[in-house]
Amino acid sequence: MLIPQMLGISLVIFILIRLIPGDPVNIMLGPLVSESAREELRIKMGLMEPLPTQYLIYVKNLFKGDWGTSITTGRPVIEDLTVRLPATLELITFGLFGAVFLGVIIGLYTAFNSGGLVDRGTRLYSLAAGAIPDFWLALILIYFLYYSLGWLPAPVGRIGFLIESPNHITGFYTIDSLLTLNFNAFFSSVSHLILPVLSLTLVWSGLVIRMTRSILDEILESEFIIHAKANGLPKKIIWKYAFRNASPPIMTIIAVVYGFLLGGAVLIEQVFSWNGLGQYAVLTIARADYAAIQGFVLIASIFTLLLYVFLDILYSIIDPRIYFE
Repeated sequence: MLIPQMLGISLVIFILIRLIPGDPVNIMLGPLVSESAREELRIKMGLMEPLPTQYLIYVKNLFKGDWGTSITTGRPVIEDLTVRLPATLELITFGLFGAVFLGVIIGLYTAFNSGGLVDRGTRLYSLAAGAIPDFWLALILIYFLYYSLGWLPAPVGRIGFLIESPNHITGFYTIDSLLTLNFNAFFSSVSHLILPVLSLTLVWSGLVIRMTRSILDEILESEFIIHAKANGLPKKIIWKYAFRNASPPIMTIIAVVYGFLLGGAVLIEQVFSWNGLGQYAVLTIARADYAAIQGFVLIASIFTLLLYVFLDILYSIIDPRIYFE
């Protein structure tokens, strides 16, 4: 189903992008160019064709690997996306690890130790975290941890200005610097990751806590858990049964959060000058750069669809009964 889904998504993207206010021809040429020059450029860009024809040309070029040329950077869109994708993936992957680690641990603890002060405190935190914009929290953290206390480096980019970037292997500075034994780059890249990752972790762990707690509360009240308790099984065994049955829905929440992070990192990247896909999207939207915006949304859609395919496979590993349904 991936191919028809992608075709449907590409059609929706194509139509919605053209509803964005602004004319790319006017942005490229400016206000002083003659109308004949504008019309000539529109013909060259294929904007004079009917929308169905434009869409067919767009899909045909996609299958050829031609995602268009960005009017913002003047380079092929696929090249821009390939260069910037690792920066975004590094940021949101570490953000996901932080949110999942904090969220699942707290969710498990409060589910099995409900009613205490920790439980009430985490309930309040999980609700508050969902109401706080991540970019606002990022600005607060920058003020205290960088400006006031000076504990962390300036929130500008992925690595220090005076430190050479590690040789490109995976595109993840933390991994590439370790693989090349460039420890200066490693410590610098880690220190620059702390603020944006902390911002994402504190905001998105709230959702993981709420869902983990809700799922486990439901499972702990189920008949098989009550039966296990009545049979006098040890707490560790009961916890194991409960967590294994909670794993599929928890994995679903993790996948959803990972997908949300790709879009949610847009403003975080803007705050920290991260030079990833999010910052690229903001820049190209402001210039009505059709090809670049379509490329960003398309790669985000591909990422999400592949994530859910992987999740389906993981379900079958966690719960083999799915094979027999």
